[in-house]
Amino acid sequence: MNIIKERPMVFFDLETTGVNIATDRIIEISVVKVFPDGEKEVKTRLINPEMHIPEESTKIHGITDEDVKDAPTFRAISKNFLLYLENCDLGGYNVIKFDIPMLAKEFSRAGLHFDMTGRRVADAYNIFCRMEPRNLSAAYRFYCGKKMQDAHSAEADTLATVAVFEAQMERYSKADSADFPEEIQEFPKDLDGVHAFCSQFSADNIDPEGRFKWRNGEAVICFGRNTGLPIRKVAVENPDFFRWILKADFSKEVKDIAANALRGVFPSRDGVPASPAASSAPARPAGPGREQGKKSCGSSRNAERPRGEYKPKGLNNLGALDALNGLTFPDDGKDASKGAEK
Repeated sequence: MNIIKERPMVFFDLETTGVNIATDRIIEISVVKVFPDGEKEVKTRLINPEMHIPEESTKIHGITDEDVKDAPTFRAISKNFLLYLENCDLGGYNVIKFDIPMLAKEFSRAGLHFDMTGRRVADAYNIFCRMEPRNLSAAYRFYCGKKMQDAHSAEADTLATVAVFEAQMERYSKADSADFPEEIQEFPKDLDGVHAFCSQFSADNIDPEGRFKWRNGEAVICFGRNTGLPIRKVAVENPDFFRWILKADFSKEVKDIAANALRGVFPSRDGVPASPAASSAPARPAGPGREQGKKSCGSSRNAERPRGEYKPKGLNNLGALDALNGLTFPDDGKDASKGAEK
């Protein structure tokens, strides 16, 4: 069923240095522009984030500092990219929550306004979540092949859970490991193995709620606008965040971590809290285009649009994204409408 009729729709995906929209940066952009006649135009381009790419992120997407050292910065391609997206609807997977806000933030850093007014957005992730819910009724239907009766009564829910668990053990114990997700090598064969398998998702949690987690040996915050930032860094630069935690509705464990952070004492992997003297954050490794010790360019996600921003004037330049093929992206100061080819 073709529903792309009036104008192109650009499906896109971003690889980034991390998941904090305020401080992380784009390192790869891939787009598929789908035209009303069904034609598809595919472009992919590495981007120099002007900061170190954390090893944890590299493990996910495989992109290193070395890979992007000679790539253009986002600012260098920003005007042409904005032109390429003009008069287009947008699509992707989880783009509403992550990719679109991240892209808008990068445009803002470049002094440009990414206007979403009038754009329609198709998010395959949202469609998936709404049409294939991950609740007990859906699990019962998937694993047991039956419709659950009396959902949300305690007894029915418990009996359904037992049936789902038994069906899971039966299905995956006989399944070919080649059909498992990439990160799963084998399915556990005993209760100890099942316990370890179910606990893997929380192995890096510092507190039971997962508000704070271990990332590359560093205790980081995993909620709110400080997501991904080290506890020790926020304790110095924004201690009011921890004071707010102490007054809000959080568990005792979370509040204890906040209280200790305000005293300059931080979690440690060996169970011995790091003292103030031992908690000085190491200098951030120099990345491509970044001077050692230079602060990142991140700012509040609610920052106002800078004055004097560039706005394209109605040109729908279908070839302005040539740089995504490593071809002819003009530098930031050049006229994006010249020399572009489809």
